[in-house]
Amino acid sequence: MNRCILVTGVFLFLLSAGLFASDIDKYYAKKEYISPRGDTLRYRVLEPERIEKNKKYPLVLFLHGAGERGSDNEAQLVHGANMFLNPVIRDQHPTFVIYPQCPSECSWSNSSKPNSEGKSGSERFPENPEITIPMEAVKAVLDMYMNNDNVDVNRIYVMGLSMGGMGTFDLLCRFPDLFAAAIPICGGINPERLEKASPTTAITIYHGDKDDAVFVENSRAAYRALKKIGKTPRYIEFPGCGHNSWDPAFNQPDFLEWLFRQSK
Repeated sequence: MNRCILVTGVFLFLLSAGLFASDIDKYYAKKEYISPRGDTLRYRVLEPERIEKNKKYPLVLFLHGAGERGSDNEAQLVHGANMFLNPVIRDQHPTFVIYPQCPSECSWSNSSKPNSEGKSGSERFPENPEITIPMEAVKAVLDMYMNNDNVDVNRIYVMGLSMGGMGTFDLLCRFPDLFAAAIPICGGINPERLEKASPTTAITIYHGDKDDAVFVENSRAAYRALKKIGKTPRYIEFPGCGHNSWDPAFNQPDFLEWLFRQSK
């Protein structure tokens, strides 16, 4: 059986059992940011169970995919949010986790259709795109939390899947000195933009080689571009896996352990 299908089935069972909703509502607080020009970004935040005075904690920014866009401030938590509720993770790696929700008809990054066959990465993605309105708001929220005395600015992490994987790459190029580590999953970017990425940011890229929504060549091209500028990214490709490569990625034994080991 395809591993992606098996893991998805287990996840859907948990949803049907009602465990997902109760955990999310209990631990992830609903928040809202309104920009000076009136744009609204809804997001959810998980904080460490106990915040000690004068102690600093890492922060994880998670960017969801296109299917979770909207305004309910709930759908963005469908993928990955339960990982951070694992009591062992909460105990050993207390952290702030931010899950913003991109409004419908918007995106985290400006890109053309990312799965056009027969085209190079530079033809699929623009070379100098403007930052999107939702991403501007995400950066403002991130800045707000980084001003919190309990947030460790040397351990700011970003990860995302599909549209969020593209957004993860986008942030690495716009703010190269910000992140200690990044995990783009089934994403993509114009590989020429990665010349702006910081040589010190740790990166793990995941993709399924049978992805027909965002072709695997996007991540392969990003890996090659990062290697070209002297970086040493990890690249993990799942044979036979389609678009939902986040399922086997989340189930890697060292998925979060690798992330929390990284520091600027």
